[in-house]
Amino acid sequence: QVQLVESGGGLVQAGDSLRLSCAASGRTVSSYAMGWFRQAPGKEREFVAFINAAGSTTDYGDSVKGRFTISRGNAKNTVTLHMNSLVPEDTAAYYCAASVLFLARRTVDNKYWGQGTQVTVSS
Repeated sequence: QVQLVESGGGLVQAGDSLRLSCAASGRTVSSYAMGWFRQAPGKEREFVAFINAAGSTTDYGDSVKGRFTISRGNAKNTVTLHMNSLVPEDTAAYYCAASVLFLARRTVDNKYWGQGTQVTVSS
């Protein structure tokens, strides 16, 4: 069993930066790829970024590529999403996810989910 707890959300202005963190606990957490999805009201959950278990390979959604950076702590039990140049379209609830796959762009490929943290970007 893996538990995921997100933190770092908030209200920012367009152009600002924000950092989200996901703390993972569980005996085998270091063997899971981890990443972020987001969901805006009335929309489907959208892939944001993922990083493999070793922390050596990353993957980004097209809408955030070049603005967001995902990283993984040395102990492999924390994942951070650095978000730069935020725009109002980034407003959503952001969810941390964990997968047994190498990387996981699809929601169905993720076994564990956090409760989410809200990010609101004002124009």
